[in-house]
Amino acid sequence: MTAPVFVVEKVPAGPEFVLDGSEGRHAVSVKRLGPGEALVLTDGRGGWAEAVVTAAEGKDRLLVSVTGAFEEAEPAVRITVVQALPKGDRGEVAVETMTETGVDAIVPWQASRCITQWRGDRGAKSLAKWRATARESGKQSRRVRFPEVAEALSTKQVAALLAEADLAVVLHEDRDAPSGALATAQLPAEGSIVLVVGPEGGVSPDELAAFAEAGAHPYRLGPSVLRTSTAGTAAAAVLLARTGRWS
Repeated sequence: MTAPVFVVEKVPAGPEFVLDGSEGRHAVSVKRLGPGEALVLTDGRGGWAEAVVTAAEGKDRLLVSVTGAFEEAEPAVRITVVQALPKGDRGEVAVETMTETGVDAIVPWQASRCITQWRGDRGAKSLAKWRATARESGKQSRRVRFPEVAEALSTKQVAALLAEADLAVVLHEDRDAPSGALATAQLPAEGSIVLVVGPEGGVSPDELAAFAEAGAHPYRLGPSVLRTSTAGTAAAAVLLARTGRWS
């Protein structure tokens, strides 16, 4: 089994380090790590260090010996998923599984057909939940570069994001989507892919037109229609395999 991951503000260069606070408590009281066991310390931004436990103190303090510090390079092809706001807790489900799959950025989108509305305190709390989910899922999936979760964007702002992408994709439920299947799309060798996942009611004609004007093309995943909370994960898996990041 791979070593568990813990988040630190700054990756230690060594040789000794103290893991305390909430992460130390999780390591000592939940994971129950003891002397000789391996762990990984990461800043969630690509920096990470291998370490070995030397001692545990109390319920929230772990002494470790750092054996090496590293930096994970940015991927050649960066994948951003624009996720329309789902109902209930399906947004956190989408963030969790997309993080585990390997997406690089997640952008909440207030689409016209979204039932859920992010306004005021509710919007701030929902965004905080998405970011916390990405952090915890990044740790669980042993990532050292966690996905960025942006502020919620409007359709106009999403269109601007698509216009800057090397490949802009809108997932479409129509099996006869004019651009065909995502599995056969021509992908860039480097740069950015931005993928839009619509809400339960679908992407509206006006939104499709705005995205098309920005250079986005509608693609289908396959013969079945997925939920908004699972479509982004499935599409990301297709892209990650085809760009070689899963090879």
